Amino acid sequence: MTNPEKENGRYDLHMHSTSSDGMNTPSELVGLAAGRGLAGIALTDHDTVAGVGEAAEAAARAGLDFVPGVEISTRAGSRDIHMLGYFFDPADARLRQRLAGLRDVRDVRNDRILERLRELGVDITLAEVKDRGGRPLQPGESVGRPHMADVLVRKGYAVDLRDAFDKYLAEGAAAYVSPPRVSPVEAAAWIREAGGVPVLAHPGLYGDDALVRQVLAEAKPAGIEVRHPDHDPAAEKRYRRLAAEYGLLTTAGSDYHGIRQGKVFHGELGGYTVEETRVAALRAAASAPKSG
Repeated sequence: MTNPEKENGRYDLHMHSTSSDGMNTPSELVGLAAGRGLAGIALTDHDTVAGVGEAAEAAARAGLDFVPGVEISTRAGSRDIHMLGYFFDPADARLRQRLAGLRDVRDVRNDRILERLRELGVDITLAEVKDRGGRPLQPGESVGRPHMADVLVRKGYAVDLRDAFDKYLAEGAAAYVSPPRVSPVEAAAWIREAGGVPVLAHPGLYGDDALVRQVLAEAKPAGIEVRHPDHDPAAEKRYRRLAAEYGLLTTAGSDYHGIRQGKVFHGELGGYTVEETRVAALRAAASAPKSG
């Protein structure tokens, strides 16, 4: 019996591994994708390409197409904005140096969040966060708020991951901190300079379509992530119209982070996919001559 996902060439273009804030190793993600009949995946860890090599090797063994990816943390207006990058050279020294700088900013952010938590009477340490449930942070990897949420739940300060974010870690919550970051324009330029193609991640999460339009106009990404677990049908329809208005490619991804406290975060791997022709269009956009 044939697998329709494999036959139709479906790709999940957004997921995270243990190299940032996911629960599965890059190889494990490839195994999950292969088991679910996907034709290919992109690994898009936060501000790092530490897992790309392992994922690429595992994908080659499994017969899956692999797209090198990254999700870069930026700031525009009063919002954290994420810019996805695809088909860049993961060995590009300048990009790696720039991403290392972003991880330094993350370290500052993490210290400030922990300081605010202590002021609120919440006693968790950076060592506990970096331990990541027995898998200590490796060189080139990044640590994020989901790791803090795990510790908050484990120590009884929150019921589950969502409760930890709602009380302490989400934008606007009691311990939330966002230090100065690069702009979406800079992030998009970094991706292009490394030979890749930028795509605006999950615009529905920003709660400000005027800001989304501003980012599209200024950063000029090649695409926009339309299908995402946190986009309802109305949002998906709205962003498809926006993509048509700006002449953008549309992408999809599960934003899979694995299972925490028995719950999938954000979506199930392979649940949000695009066809192979869309991936080919992204690849062509990456290889097109860069202007400016």
